[in-house]
Amino acid sequence: MHATRKLWTWLAIICVLSFATLLFVGREIYLKAPPIPHTIQDTNGHALYSGDQVKLGQQAWLSAGGQQLGTVWGHGSYVAPDWSADWLHREALALQDIYAKRDYAKPYASLDAAEKGRVDALVKGELRRNSYDAATDTLTLSNDRAAAVRAVAEHYIALFGSDPKLDKLREQYAMASGSLPNANERDALTGFFFWSSWAAAADRPGETGLSYTSNWPHEPLVGNTPTAGAGIWSVASIILMIGAIAGMIFFHSREKEEDDPAPPKDDPLFNLKATPSMKATRKYFYVVIGLILAQVGLGVVTAHYSVEGHSFFGIPLGDVLPFTVSRTMHTQFAVLWIATAWLATGLYIAPAISGYEPKFQKLGVNVLFYALLFIVVGSTVTGWLGTLQHRGVDFAFWLGNQGLEFTSMGRIWQYLLFVGLLFWAFLLGRGLWPALRKPSESRGLIAMVFLAALCIGGFYATSLTWSQHTHYSMIEYWRWWLVHLWVEGFFEVFATAVIALLFTRLGLIRAATANSAIVLETIVFLFGGILGTLHHLYFTGTPTAVIAIGAMFSALEVVPLSMIGVEAYRNYQRSKAAPWVANYKWAILCFIAVGFWNTVGAGLLGFSINTPIALYYMQGLNMTAAHGHAALFGVYGMLGIGLMLFCLRGLSDRLAWSDKLLAPMFWLLNIGLAMMVFMALVPAGIYQAWAAISKGMWFARSPEVIHSPFMENMVWLRVPGDIVFAIGCLFLALFAVRLLTKARKQETVEAIAKTAVAKEAA
Repeated sequence: MHATRKLWTWLAIICVLSFATLLFVGREIYLKAPPIPHTIQDTNGHALYSGDQVKLGQQAWLSAGGQQLGTVWGHGSYVAPDWSADWLHREALALQDIYAKRDYAKPYASLDAAEKGRVDALVKGELRRNSYDAATDTLTLSNDRAAAVRAVAEHYIALFGSDPKLDKLREQYAMASGSLPNANERDALTGFFFWSSWAAAADRPGETGLSYTSNWPHEPLVGNTPTAGAGIWSVASIILMIGAIAGMIFFHSREKEEDDPAPPKDDPLFNLKATPSMKATRKYFYVVIGLILAQVGLGVVTAHYSVEGHSFFGIPLGDVLPFTVSRTMHTQFAVLWIATAWLATGLYIAPAISGYEPKFQKLGVNVLFYALLFIVVGSTVTGWLGTLQHRGVDFAFWLGNQGLEFTSMGRIWQYLLFVGLLFWAFLLGRGLWPALRKPSESRGLIAMVFLAALCIGGFYATSLTWSQHTHYSMIEYWRWWLVHLWVEGFFEVFATAVIALLFTRLGLIRAATANSAIVLETIVFLFGGILGTLHHLYFTGTPTAVIAIGAMFSALEVVPLSMIGVEAYRNYQRSKAAPWVANYKWAILCFIAVGFWNTVGAGLLGFSINTPIALYYMQGLNMTAAHGHAALFGVYGMLGIGLMLFCLRGLSDRLAWSDKLLAPMFWLLNIGLAMMVFMALVPAGIYQAWAAISKGMWFARSPEVIHSPFMENMVWLRVPGDIVFAIGCLFLALFAVRLLTKARKQETVEAIAKTAVAKEAA
């Protein structure tokens, strides 16, 4: 108990110091973010954009799809360009022609090598020069550059409008015609795109060769190449990671793990009687399966749009389900079904652990279910209609689609979800309260479950921190608090503690051992994970310190994953500890799969893009998608399915259970995911990385690469894996239907039997 108390103290210290540092870095990002000038003008004083237009342009882009329609500074989807990289390249080309005609009276393409060299130097000098005057809050461009800006702006005004000359390009970008019908918003959009590219090339005040985005994206025409810091901190992070892994292995070799206890002769949970509130969680799991099927279907459609743009095998599906909507729903449903599975698990285990059913707990579970269902359906419908009907920036922010990846629902829906999560934590807490008050060996585990639940509810508040007018750098800062810390942090702590608690209840591990192990694992994970959040923010207009801190601490995130294989093997041994454990075989195998995908998806593929030098060339490319699919479904998805199977085991008739359906489900899901990632996404990501390194980020995201024969073949190579994966989902659905129909048959038989007994008695 004394050792565990020390670990809790260390956990508290690490959390306080880490969050204090993260908040301090956020303050520095706020103070040093790229300025939004009050006026952007040429040397004659003619205004190009106002600061308000730039801010409106940001809102306009987000309302048109935002991070579901290309990226800015590398964050978003992968079919349309990175608009900051695309604008920067187009502006550089426009300036080349302007200087060539001004100085040599001929196009740039007709110049000789010496003349091109002079023009190139002029272009680089012009785009890197920071002519922002903080005293007057004015950015002044040369007349030549202003002419280039106006010429490039015409392209984007036509692209986001309905100019038929750009129909083919819009199809390649999977864009709908008339994405922004409002002319003022299209004009403002070009201001935002210009500003984002200006910040990517202009030297920071007092610096040379260092832009606000640390020279991202790679663009040889303006001298955007990796900084020395990106290389140095990448090397340092790898050295730290190797040393930390060696230290962890050394620690585990010296600290002999206590053997698992002898398992009970019979299943300790066999006679567990589900309380009314526990039974009420069953419908949550059926919604989970429905969302899985919907997400997979939307994923197929979204992937296909990268080949046809607006159609699905010739059907003009994009007219009613455009790419921005299908991708939003695909990513949002993934988070929602995983979260629902975990929330339902918490509500199921609370009475099972405490042996206490609070008054009105079933009512609370039912109210929460219908509230969450209302939020899911409502946010999906309003987001879809808002995009199709172009309801404007205010509707998009408050009710429709905010345009931010993984947190796209309108602000009103976010408020409702926040209240729902707090209500869930309340229900969980009142169910666990008797067990929290009663001294026991498991109390530390129960406390960790409850604290993680409080953090899950409380930290969703970070989705409410930005407004319509918040600086884009700060939106990204707070968004990653939600995506990284909420999804990849506290949910993982919650799920790990729940699994340990379930194993202790089954008598497969000692409660005292699990207590210390979970706190220690949480310390190791959060020590790297909290400040590791910054590795998402290397190039989003942040100070260079973000690269140093993010690189070092994100490397530490990989360290505990190096020992995941040991834990997976131990779980495999536990699955064979006694004959009755076979009842939970597929749930435990899902937990083992989590270990595999943690190592491969989060560890191997995650660290392949984590270092600053790697992410510099691969941010916003398909290597990110490979990591995202392997980690999101492989780790969190399989964990959610495993927890769901564990709960359904206690909620279902034993005779209705079918391992014959679960076996193909498990193997097809994992094999299909591996095929999808390694046959298609990884090769596509490597090909795009080559393009980014050789010519620049604009090229890696251009139609020339995205719609090259190789890349389109990679999309088609996803089909075999997608089919295998989809069949696995169908087996899961069949399994759930069997549970439901068998349960109804059993209820019918029991009702008939009771009626017959009553008649005989009469």
